[in-house]
Formats: sequence, C-alpha cells, structure tokens
Amino acid sequence: MAMTFHVDVVSAEEAIFSGLAEMIVVPGQMGELGIYPRHAPLLTRIKPGSVRLRLPNQTEDMLIYVSGGMLEVQPNIVTVLADTAIRSGDLDEARALEAKRLAEETIKNRSAEIDFAQAQAELIEAVAQLQAIQKIRKQRPH
Repeated sequence: MAMTFHVDVVSAEEAIFSGLAEMIVVPGQMGELGIYPRHAPLLTRIKPGSVRLRLPNQTEDMLIYVSGGMLEVQPNIVTVLADTAIRSGDLDEARALEAKRLAEETIKNRSAEIDFAQAQAELIEAVAQLQAIQKIRKQRPH
C-alpha cells in the first residue's frame, strides 16, 4: 500500500475535497510544486491553474481548478486555501472562452476608464481554466 497524507481543498464558498492522497501537484507562484508524504513544512502562494491529486486505488488523477490562494504543507496534512475552486467536471469551456475574449478585448482597447490589472487577472484566470479543460480532455480521450 502506498503512503498517503490528508488533503483539504477549500474555497470561500465550500470544501471541494477532503481525503487521502498519494501526491498533489499545485501551481505555485514560482512553478509547479509536487508534494508527497513527509514533505517539509511549507507555506506559499498559488496562482491560477490545476491542482492534481493522485488518490489511492484510482487510475486517473483528480483535477481541481483554482484561481489562486495559499498552500500550506504540514507533516501529515496539506491544505489548499483557494480564492475560487472548481471541480474539473464543473468547468464551463464556453464561459472561459468568453471571459478570455472579453479580457483580451479590454486590454487591446486600453483607455483611462478600464482597470488594466483587473483585465490581466481575468485573462490569466480564463487561460488557466482553458488549460485545465485541456488536461481533462487528455486524461479522458473521446
């Protein structure tokens, strides 16, 4: 039996996942972080992207989109505190494509009335959601 540790993935709205995992991969500010049992304690910011969980006795990894937040690693528990977290099956590709289009249009048509930083953040989130959808498709070919 593989070694496991407890993982909690929560957002402001709800707890998305709570259970045992063999590994978790999180989109850290400086790159992806792979966390295995007995990882050193860690506290870091995460950026928009996919959290990948390898669960015991499962052939496919579980994917959860996060829009950013914090990662805390303790000896036997890992907590992902996400600003927003969406289960992979609940991602809406049409909505993400529309958000990307609107953000790109806002950035292209810069004027004093727009919040450029907000438009960039929305673009980053939309692209991260689309990348998560692509990862899901690669896991489960049609």
